[in-house]
Amino acid sequence: MVDATIGHGGHSFLFGRILGPEGLIIGFDLDKNSIKRALLKLKSLHCRLILINENFANIKDHLHKHRIDKVDFILADLGICSAQLTDAKIGLSFNHDMPLDMRFDKRLKTSAADIVNSVDEKKLADIIYKFGQDRASRRIARFIVRHRRQQPIKTTGQLAAIVCRALAQPAKKRKSRIHPATRTFQALRIAVNSELENLEKLLEQAPTLLKENGKIAVISYHSLEDRLVKNSFRKNLNEGVYSEITKKPIAPAKTEIAENPRARSAKLRIAKK
Repeated sequence: MVDATIGHGGHSFLFGRILGPEGLIIGFDLDKNSIKRALLKLKSLHCRLILINENFANIKDHLHKHRIDKVDFILADLGICSAQLTDAKIGLSFNHDMPLDMRFDKRLKTSAADIVNSVDEKKLADIIYKFGQDRASRRIARFIVRHRRQQPIKTTGQLAAIVCRALAQPAKKRKSRIHPATRTFQALRIAVNSELENLEKLLEQAPTLLKENGKIAVISYHSLEDRLVKNSFRKNLNEGVYSEITKKPIAPAKTEIAENPRARSAKLRIAKK
């Protein structure tokens, strides 16, 4: 099995418990700390384990390096774990002031701070609209550019405050449970990490990597991701490559959302080769 986003090993641990010594889990993650934590979580399993600190976009190349041509199962949970949200080295949180970075992989050259301080106003608005789906993208971009003329935007707290001012929605007094800066932060994170392009690459390679009757399961958290998964599955279904397991995405139950509010937007789609 391939766990394309192994995180801290939660999913792989559940699957690994039913795999014997002949079983193999190959886990990918861009975050070195996640790889280390996953190793601690999974070391008690009886199955074999390969952890790879690389992007799942290059899944085929890395599997071939380990002389693996076909797999039984590919899982990709596209969510962000709580530890990453509070990790100041990554710089994702609008609730805590930390360096504005957003790179899961420090080998990437462009950070969120680079984008907000150097990209022209129109392109910045396009990024916020395309990846954050925020209709106020032009106003937000205008406020960002106006602020950076006076001083560089270096922290998540600075950026969150600017977005709140642009939307005239004070973070502490907001009526919605969703922070006003959520969409802008999502857009920058997606842009910095090329998340949608990488997901497309994974989905394109999956059919050639799955064995007959092998399965692919993807958990997405916003409509941009889910649309890519849905379209890829539908294309392969129409071409006779996949059969459908989930006609509609599986959503979390109310009890699960109560226990884990961040799961409220999750959608699980599964297809079989």
